[in-house]
Amino acid sequence: MPLSKLVFKPGANRDQTNYASEGSWFDMDKVRFRSGFPEKIGGWVVQNQVAYVGSARSLFNWSTTDTNDLTGVGTNVKMYVLNGTQIVDITPLRTTLTSPATNNCINTTSASKVVTLVVAGHGLTTGDYVTISGATGPTIGGIPIAQINAEHEVTVVDSTTFTITVTTAATSTTTSQGGTGISIACQITTGFATVTAGYGWGAGVWSRGAWGSGSSTPIYFPARLIFQDKFNNDLVFNIQGSFIYYWIFTSSFNTRAVLLSAIPGAVAVPQQVTKILFSAQGFLLALGCTNYDATAGAPNYLGSFDPLLVRWANVDPDIGPEPENWQPTLTNTAGFLRLQAGSQIVAGLSTKQEVLIWTDISLTSLQFLGTSEVFGQSLIASNLSIAGPNVVVSANNVVYWMGNDKFYIYSGRVDTLPCTLRQYVFDNLNRTQKQIFFAGSNAEFNEVVWFYCSLNASEIDSYVVYNYSENIWYFGTIQRTAWIDAGVVDFPLAADQGYVYQHELGHDDGQPLNAPPLPINSYIQSADIDIEDGDKYMLIRRVIPDVNFTSSDLTNSVTGAPLVPEVTMTVGVRNFPGAVSSTTNAEGESTAETVTVTGTTTATINQYTNQVFVRARGRQMNFKIGSTGVGVQWQLGMPRVDARPDGLRN
Repeated sequence: MPLSKLVFKPGANRDQTNYASEGSWFDMDKVRFRSGFPEKIGGWVVQNQVAYVGSARSLFNWSTTDTNDLTGVGTNVKMYVLNGTQIVDITPLRTTLTSPATNNCINTTSASKVVTLVVAGHGLTTGDYVTISGATGPTIGGIPIAQINAEHEVTVVDSTTFTITVTTAATSTTTSQGGTGISIACQITTGFATVTAGYGWGAGVWSRGAWGSGSSTPIYFPARLIFQDKFNNDLVFNIQGSFIYYWIFTSSFNTRAVLLSAIPGAVAVPQQVTKILFSAQGFLLALGCTNYDATAGAPNYLGSFDPLLVRWANVDPDIGPEPENWQPTLTNTAGFLRLQAGSQIVAGLSTKQEVLIWTDISLTSLQFLGTSEVFGQSLIASNLSIAGPNVVVSANNVVYWMGNDKFYIYSGRVDTLPCTLRQYVFDNLNRTQKQIFFAGSNAEFNEVVWFYCSLNASEIDSYVVYNYSENIWYFGTIQRTAWIDAGVVDFPLAADQGYVYQHELGHDDGQPLNAPPLPINSYIQSADIDIEDGDKYMLIRRVIPDVNFTSSDLTNSVTGAPLVPEVTMTVGVRNFPGAVSSTTNAEGESTAETVTVTGTTTATINQYTNQVFVRARGRQMNFKIGSTGVGVQWQLGMPRVDARPDGLRN
């Protein structure tokens, strides 16, 4: 029989049945398409060798005038700046506890590593971080003083007592130790890593349930999100629903961020802000914030929170932006406006032409007017949705975002983005965690990527990709909590479990602390193919592979041993569309249809493989290829198959 090319449409189609998707790719993981052909995605390596604390929901890149390439890393616990491989803690301080409240506040218990501190009105919450200094030694209860004069995570006992844990157990029980010079620097209160359900007494509004009874319906507490932008060499950021902070860059990296309202000249800074960003003209905007109350008195002029209010700081025509000056006057450009549609601002994005702001039901454009009004608003579209604050991304001068049940595109007008994976994605995600979903771009491969939690996951574990150059979709699984594209840095950056990873670098899963890399398991599987509409059995005798290993590693990066990159090819057969793919026996006859495909239909392929003898028989077949080894990079071309009709259907 003549050989037939296996030609599949690029991208994935899961909004139809496997059988109805004939000629398409149906299942995959860690695969992308280039020029219509599938290939394994690039690898990643760890950038920081010391882990950060918490779940990073925000990454932001900028360069200083002395060529430092910096990355802000915002977690639910701390705020960091990554400089090369060095990660620096710049978390703001909430307060500092000092004498007399801290006098001789340290207590130890013999044989215990738990140290108790008694400080009336400490105001701490379990999980907060403090830095203790000034305790006198050389030991307290046998614990070296250096272990006490350090940073600690606290556990709160009550309003006057909290504990820390050290590495050396006390040798004696002591009370009221440490001297009168103890200082306890308290970092800002930590937040939740994910959207968290609360039950029981105190969860919800007063009188929600019967007195003394727990709540049966959860109250959901939001995850902590941080939004970042730069001002000259410095970093401006806010915690969603809280304050704006300012970090001044110094080459020594020895400063912490402070409240923007605390820097010299600050006036009328909003105290509760949903999101900050800079416009292309240099205006620092607060989206959803406390309003300006001229009667409240300097310096803060505190008003009430308005979820639809937009305020911006002054830009002086002579000296430029003044992100600390938010007081509107007749002689400056600070100002405000209120959006026309929706109940709250959800997201915002600054582009070269405009500032785009999403409410729960609308998209509004803020455009710079250059008049006394500064900005004007135009309602672009209403009756739309947006899944969360970070699901918006701009790529190739077009804006994309994830809604509650569809994807959207804005290129001057709003349209629904056609998606061959729409049902697959939106029927299989955890809507409770929409707040932590996020989008990113990978310009090198013309990709927009949305990262989300699958149906039963509380943390990000899945992604879906729109390739805007080829107008196709594909998907996979990965654990990442934040992403930023290459630009300031050479490779895209992503965060997960304490580390920032450089993506599209190498072929493997780089591990922290110089551990050996792990393989990236990737595969792609076609939908079913039949002969003559499934009227006949087909006998598959051999496959002529077409796989490119050009950029694979030829030596093991750890051992130096030679590598022969390879993939695994599997041919599955079915007798009916709804049946599980079956194995074949030595004669190529199908076995029980409830048995998953095994080795008799699987072969290993490397650059030296000319053909593979398969011997599989069924009414439909599918084709799968993938790799599980280190150093492997593959691209599939157009394999050919030797298949012939083999009898009528029974």
